[in-house]
Amino acid sequence: MEPFVTLEAIVAPLDRENVNTDDITPVRYLKSIRRTGFGPAIFANWRYLDNQNTPNPDFVLNQPRYKGAQILLTRANFGAGSSREHAPWALREYGFRCIIAPSFADIFYNNSFNNGMLLLTLEKSEIDTLFSEVQATEGYRLKVDLPSQTVTRPSGESFAFQLDAFKKESLLKGLDNIGWTLQYADDIARYEDHRRQETPWVFIQH
Repeated sequence: MEPFVTLEAIVAPLDRENVNTDDITPVRYLKSIRRTGFGPAIFANWRYLDNQNTPNPDFVLNQPRYKGAQILLTRANFGAGSSREHAPWALREYGFRCIIAPSFADIFYNNSFNNGMLLLTLEKSEIDTLFSEVQATEGYRLKVDLPSQTVTRPSGESFAFQLDAFKKESLLKGLDNIGWTLQYADDIARYEDHRRQETPWVFIQH
């Protein structure tokens, strides 16, 4: 998993509350359990005018000024609904590395960190300020600094954000839960050898 340390990137504003995982990746696209291939499905019901994939010019991600955006700014309870991991897969494949909102759904939140994305929460007043500035300024960029836990606006002013220490360390090292566990592979092997000697009846005999 690619480490996340700092990111300075264009911001795309999605001014909607309660965006659920079916909004992010509609169920008709869930034909695989691989992590790739879901970028074209992202927000498909809003992004396209029909099932022929005709781009909707009014949808924010289809507007040229937000091309290449890696930061998604949105509203409360983003990622609600089902636990499908396809939603963070699609967002990550599309190019987003950071999502900023007042709140997130729990399962989506954890799935996103395991896929190398930083989800950070700010106060509603701070989110309102960012929406106003993004919509008023073409090419608006934010700098997200994970070590210092700050979001810096083009004016130079910063907002601080809180983050669980384990999630922060995992992102900085580029480790998902499996990667983190494998750091202790030698310790795990030694423990299993010890247990195999102490309680051999617990282990399956081959």
